[in-house]
Amino acid sequence: MKKMIKSLTIILISTLLLISCSNNEEKLSKVNVKQLTRVDVQLVKSDESYDEAVMITDKDIVDLSRVMFDQIEWQQNVKAEMDRREDVKVTLFFSVDKHMTEKLVEYFIWFNDGNETATIIDRVENTYGTMDKENATKLKELVLRK
Repeated sequence: MKKMIKSLTIILISTLLLISCSNNEEKLSKVNVKQLTRVDVQLVKSDESYDEAVMITDKDIVDLSRVMFDQIEWQQNVKAEMDRREDVKVTLFFSVDKHMTEKLVEYFIWFNDGNETATIIDRVENTYGTMDKENATKLKELVLRK
């Protein structure tokens, strides 16, 4: 009888640990735009290399970035290819938990001159997003300023 109780206790503890770890993993894989703390911007130079990263930590600009990135319309599980190199690479820093390091999300952005929208690709998550004219214009002004 003692062996059975001991075995059931071990199984119960193992199950609880497994469930709590899987819930924590799910929380880490999803970021909330409200957790955005910093934006790094790298422009693509004429020789197709990246310019030095510009770090944006100003609260007002990060808040504006939150609003813009929250407006992206995403299509999941899309492996998008573009005809030309991206205009800018943006790395977003999210503070998910005060006890953990920041989660980084890297986006490649193309500004579409014809309709003044923006195309955003997350190659890690295989997602393709678009940004409307108003937010694309704001984003372009933000990342192209020096």
